[in-house]
Amino acid sequence: MKGFFTKKETQGASLVNNKMPSCARCGLYKNVHSPKMEPFGKMKKGILNIGEAPGAEEDKHGRQWQGKMGKLLQRTYEKLGVDLFEDCLNINAINCRPIADGDKSNRAPKGIEIACCRSRVFDVINKHKPKLIILLGNAAVDSLITHRWKGRQKGIMTWRGWQIPDRELGIALCPTFHPSFVDRSDKNKAVRMVWERDLEEAFALVSPPSMREEANELSFLAPNHEEQFVEIIEDLSPLYKLPPLTAFDYETTGIKPDAAGHRIVCAAIATGPEHCYAFMMPKTRRERKPFLDYLANEELKKIAQNMKYEVTWSDVRMRTPVRGLVWDTMQATHILDNRPGITGLKFQVYVNFGVLDYSSEVSHYFRSVNEKDGNSLNRIFDLIERPGGKEKLLTYCGLDSLFEYKLAKIQMEVMDYGLS
Repeated sequence: MKGFFTKKETQGASLVNNKMPSCARCGLYKNVHSPKMEPFGKMKKGILNIGEAPGAEEDKHGRQWQGKMGKLLQRTYEKLGVDLFEDCLNINAINCRPIADGDKSNRAPKGIEIACCRSRVFDVINKHKPKLIILLGNAAVDSLITHRWKGRQKGIMTWRGWQIPDRELGIALCPTFHPSFVDRSDKNKAVRMVWERDLEEAFALVSPPSMREEANELSFLAPNHEEQFVEIIEDLSPLYKLPPLTAFDYETTGIKPDAAGHRIVCAAIATGPEHCYAFMMPKTRRERKPFLDYLANEELKKIAQNMKYEVTWSDVRMRTPVRGLVWDTMQATHILDNRPGITGLKFQVYVNFGVLDYSSEVSHYFRSVNEKDGNSLNRIFDLIERPGGKEKLLTYCGLDSLFEYKLAKIQMEVMDYGLS
């Protein structure tokens, strides 16, 4: 998928309380001076700023960032060599001022209001095709990411600081704090320092996100018959020049390998950033021997995400210890950034490689049949029995392994870990 989404794809036409999101559904435009505020700015540097909502001054003047928070943002941008109105285009997650009941003060936008204004936000993106989008605060993240993100919902404390090469949009997304949060945290100098660093790193981006589609470009071996396994695994054998650094991943029947009836269903080995082999796991130890030799070979360095999982399953179900483990991408993520909620592979794949979702088609088959029983089997064989299910499973397993490899290489470079 290349370039920008069409309006149909991006406007998020899902129902809210069984009604289509729209200006009529929201109704804010009826009670403001500047309804449906138009974007403002010349955008000379291709930067789009998405804020929260117009305040009283913005509503009065019909332009974004005219009040106290706008002055703070303008000064900060100027400090970093960016003119807020000359170099940027400015909009908000909702484009009519939300007014609190009673005292007529500003209030935070509601989820329904963000949903109703989302199509206008995407219209601006499609029309102006920015090179970089700064998401200022939770409402901006909700507008552009939350409705597309398939994982557990996260707030700005989790999203801030990433330069996300979003492939669906073809644009880098850079979430950070809203100026009002920085202003409220004025006594905490660390907040302002982090905010300015987030913005500085965002403005330093010069190249657009990669539009490569790994699943289309990589060499996945997906045999239809398990007897082909030996022929495939021989290509991975140390005797056949397997690269010294690999990443491997399993898909299994559950979470506890020592429970009755459990098995490793398939595996994948990534041998580089563009090469991965995925295969169904044979049932006999004789047929598995080339793969067991791979696991036991200490000279072949191995990467895993939460390596305890693969190690335990290998010990229990393969009766083979994994040797040569050198990198755990989950542990490395935590060392590099100890914020909660960021160590999962799917989150790391999105913020590092811009891939929002490659798992939702298969992930529900990995849930236990009896969710109250940790020993319960999942529904992975239901997936395999469906038309094309085996290929989807192998592709998912292969992508996990591939992204683990790519993520580890980034982490190794940042941590100056000298393994080629």
